[in-house]
Amino acid sequence: MVQRDPRFLNLAGLFLILGCSQFLIFLIVASSLYPGYSISQNYISDLGATCRAHACVVFQPSSTIFTISVILLGIMAILSSVMFRRGGGDPYLSIFLFITGIGSIGVGIFDETFGALHTLFAAITFIFGAAAPIASYRILKGYTRIIAPTMGFLAIVFLVLFITRIDLGLGPGGVERLVAYFELIPGIIIGSYLATPQR
Repeated sequence: MVQRDPRFLNLAGLFLILGCSQFLIFLIVASSLYPGYSISQNYISDLGATCRAHACVVFQPSSTIFTISVILLGIMAILSSVMFRRGGGDPYLSIFLFITGIGSIGVGIFDETFGALHTLFAAITFIFGAAAPIASYRILKGYTRIIAPTMGFLAIVFLVLFITRIDLGLGPGGVERLVAYFELIPGIIIGSYLATPQR
């Protein structure tokens, strides 16, 4: 049995908070720098595309920021997973975080121009990114034990709507954003719980 070590659990929480928070912030920044970007009609990964309207650009601020941020999110998720497991944390949550991190890095490395490969990594990120907060009920306490898993379930609901092209009037981009938010916000909740010295 793995010995619980609060120091590693605290680090796991810190990495998770930093990863999710920076991505939320730079998602807004990248969206603002993308000419004509529509939260409703554009996909999140459009921000990382270097080829638009059949023309490839050498440098695009939005794609650079998005790519770095999503890869950083993946690295932070993996570091959080490793620290969490080393601290004796739940193996399921650790695995889900690790796989989510791999998917996120893949999204950054293989942008939309890679077609099916990009879609595969995006699917991995969304599926396991929703599974992580659901699994968090095994470690959380109080109201957070209800809030984080509920958001994970909502992420799955909106992911199904996104896949089936039912946008509820929000547009494909709007539905995809809800999937992301319902994964990133509980990530910050879980991270905050783990980072608290006395839980």
